[in-house]
Amino acid sequence: MDIEAVISGIGERNSRAIARAISLVEEGNPGAERVLSSLDPPSVEKAMVAGITGAPGAGKSTLTDKLISHCRGLGKRVGVIGVDPSSPLTGGAIHGDRVRMMQHALDEEVVIRSMATRGRLGGLCASAGAAARIMAASGCDPVIIETVGVGQSEMDIIRIADVTALVSAPGLGDDIQALKAGLLEVADLMVVNKADKPGADMLSMELKEAVGDREGRVLETVASKGEGIAELFRAITDVFGKNVNSGERDRRRCEARRAEVVDWSLEMLRPHLQRMAQGEEVLSGDPRNRARAIVQSLLPPEDR
Repeated sequence: MDIEAVISGIGERNSRAIARAISLVEEGNPGAERVLSSLDPPSVEKAMVAGITGAPGAGKSTLTDKLISHCRGLGKRVGVIGVDPSSPLTGGAIHGDRVRMMQHALDEEVVIRSMATRGRLGGLCASAGAAARIMAASGCDPVIIETVGVGQSEMDIIRIADVTALVSAPGLGDDIQALKAGLLEVADLMVVNKADKPGADMLSMELKEAVGDREGRVLETVASKGEGIAELFRAITDVFGKNVNSGERDRRRCEARRAEVVDWSLEMLRPHLQRMAQGEEVLSGDPRNRARAIVQSLLPPEDR
């Protein structure tokens, strides 16, 4: 597809055009700039981006799958970005989320995209924010981002999502880990999934105590049975509405765009830095000092 066909296809909700647009961004194709600058601002502005994050085994993918079904029952067009861990050598990823959501594969009103972290510790690839805006411009509202389950390295989701739900489950032993990661302090909602399992009540009580349970931030679900899903989505939309009215959503999106500028800058600099590091004698001397020398060589004299 040529760039103009991709641009028009996004507005026409053409799944092939949406997929091609996201691929252009991931590949760093120059045409991606034209695509992103052509996105319909009102559609991007109004769409809610919800983040689902948490430790491995908490049931994030099942929860996301049930949220999709609930939103479709409400007549909503849904975008889903499943961020999977990828090999730091090849960039390959398993993309297990797409397998779990196959029941939605033939639904033209559900747009699912698996994306690889490409070795980024923050858990999100640099193009995830752009992919969310492309989906929003195609009429997806909400856009759900489910992150790779790697525990303490998921803070990046807070930057991109308008509302973030931290998913826990009894018996995983990761409640203290979550506290250390600071996720409890910054997540908008805490979800105790698998609430029919032993220990769920205790986990809910601990979370409520940790966050003060202000405004009902702790919810319980049994995603495998579809229990608590409607209440969770209602809570997500309530938080989004409050953030829109208070200006918090705009503040978060502004911060997210600034961070995305830094991300893309680093992505563009990486090949150049790798070339400069070739031939460096790394077995002697301090690598940090060598890095400083490389960076300073790129800076104007007044900033060195």
